[in-house]
Amino acid sequence: MFPGTAAAETGPLRLPSALLELAHFGPNFFSGFTRLCKGLALVLAGGYALVQIFPTAVAYLTLIPARTIPFVWNLITAGYIEQSLPRVIISTLGLLFIGKLLEPIWGPKEFMKFILVVNFLTSVCVFVTAIALYYITRQESYLYVQVSGFHGVVSGFLVGIKQIMPDQEVGLISVLRINAKWLPSLLVLLSIAVSLFTEEALSYLPTLIFGIYTSWIYLRYLQKKPETNLRGDPSDDFAFSAFFPEFLRPIVGPIASVFHRLLCGRIEISDQDKGSREGGSPLPGSDPIEASRRRERGARALEQRLAAEKLSAADSVGGTSRGDGVDNV
Repeated sequence: MFPGTAAAETGPLRLPSALLELAHFGPNFFSGFTRLCKGLALVLAGGYALVQIFPTAVAYLTLIPARTIPFVWNLITAGYIEQSLPRVIISTLGLLFIGKLLEPIWGPKEFMKFILVVNFLTSVCVFVTAIALYYITRQESYLYVQVSGFHGVVSGFLVGIKQIMPDQEVGLISVLRINAKWLPSLLVLLSIAVSLFTEEALSYLPTLIFGIYTSWIYLRYLQKKPETNLRGDPSDDFAFSAFFPEFLRPIVGPIASVFHRLLCGRIEISDQDKGSREGGSPLPGSDPIEASRRRERGARALEQRLAAEKLSAADSVGGTSRGDGVDNV
């Protein structure tokens, strides 16, 4: 859980009370980071140090649409290059703290696959958008803007939290609480508001937006579920319209369905064909009940991990107390 929250009931899913350990400054608040997340944090720190020591490396490692061809590796490297100290700190903290929530549920392999796919797809979308804006406006600034940073993937992590624990309350400040399912939408709204007062919006806003959208595409249609051998999360709670307030969904729904048929229709058809070959009945994982069960299993795995950490910390504190008692004697 997060600051100021209590254990809550979310339909068939009871969110683990052990999540409180992640919200308060207890003995485990700055511990429990996974090895993979710590390794990626070193990559981000190394990328920041590299461009500070060798400023010319920015032209070869960041995404500059006019130079992406022939420097196509920019579509991969740009996501791991932070050019300012505040950004590298924010990205690193987001990776470490959100990563230790998601990686135990997804597994290290799937967690890394999510990062690689979302980072690459986000860069491709930013590149295509910049080229399209140039041809529409004929402004060369769209071709030479430097785009880099891990914030696209971090924003995608929020989509993962929305999928796993959508009804969990998040205490942003002592008097403001929102459900976790609104975190991606709130981030986009705040980023757009900030972009109205800054000239650097092109360097971060498209990455944030496409990071969220490509993360949803991956989790909705592409992520493979080992327990069912199916892909994606077809539940209504994770539909694209669920990112918007209730009064906007009748407008967003038809628009989203068009993009759904254009971009993802083949995936859905192949899953339906597979279901028909299995005997015409829906396969496990293809309905909202199975989606709730997946979230419940994920939350249970997270609760067990955090309980083990709490027990380990208690043993450590107890051992220290006994050691102090012996010294006093």
